[in-house]
Amino acid sequence: MVTSRKPTTPSPPLADPVSADLKQVLRTLKLGKLLDTLPERLTLARQQNLPHADFLELVLADEVARRDTNSATLRARAAGLDPAMRLDTWDTTAAVRFDQHQWNELTTLRFLDGPHGALLLGPVGVGKTHLATALGHIAVRRRVSVHMTRADKLFKRFKAARLDHTVEAEMRRLAHIQLLILDDFCLQALDATETADFYELVVERHHKAATIVTSNREPNKAGHDDRPTPGPVRRRPPRQYLPRTGHRRRLLPTPTTPHHPLTPVTHQPHPSRPDRPHHPVRSARSR
Repeated sequence: MVTSRKPTTPSPPLADPVSADLKQVLRTLKLGKLLDTLPERLTLARQQNLPHADFLELVLADEVARRDTNSATLRARAAGLDPAMRLDTWDTTAAVRFDQHQWNELTTLRFLDGPHGALLLGPVGVGKTHLATALGHIAVRRRVSVHMTRADKLFKRFKAARLDHTVEAEMRRLAHIQLLILDDFCLQALDATETADFYELVVERHHKAATIVTSNREPNKAGHDDRPTPGPVRRRPPRQYLPRTGHRRRLLPTPTTPHHPLTPVTHQPHPSRPDRPHHPVRSARSR
């Protein structure tokens, strides 16, 4: 008995669920990216017998989600945020201890409503930059304007802007950013110019926008050469600063005796001449 196989006929190719005319219409409307998920959505609509309105809402929701993701990616890149430092990429098994309740409060971004600032302090390698960047990504997805930079690079930008007389424009630009993130603040000692620039930036943003600062120094050792932080960095006493002269503010000498921030510093006589009255200096011509 001789057996033989029946000749197999090739199965017809599966028809494309999306016609060529529909593809052209979608591209004309700049909805060509819908073609990546449209076949799956058509299959789902047939299986669940979705009404036309529900199917249209499902497809358009996919397009809105895709555009929001792309927009957030572009805005995060323009803000200087590392795409790998997000909240979902934080290593929860890391041996780092912090106030989880306070961190959960920060992730709500309610401090932007104040607006208030946030300080992330700790030694090197504990993830301060990651947490600050993660807050920046959350703000970007909520369409908040964000800019992140290292503090030393920012001070270099101020020095370069001072050379071409654009420092005021740079200050105004930073003052209108809703969330400014300064990373590695006081990694090295600040000179007098950098201290004045930081003070000017803080004053311009005070009660107008929120700022996040990360640093590995203690708050009382963030000034020059590991000395305690000068007045303009720790606080903003209004009477210790002169009004604007040109494009800068001059810093008065910090008093050696403690006084209330709102109390003006009065003249004290020299200890070696307590009873000598003060007379104006007269020139040789007036004599």
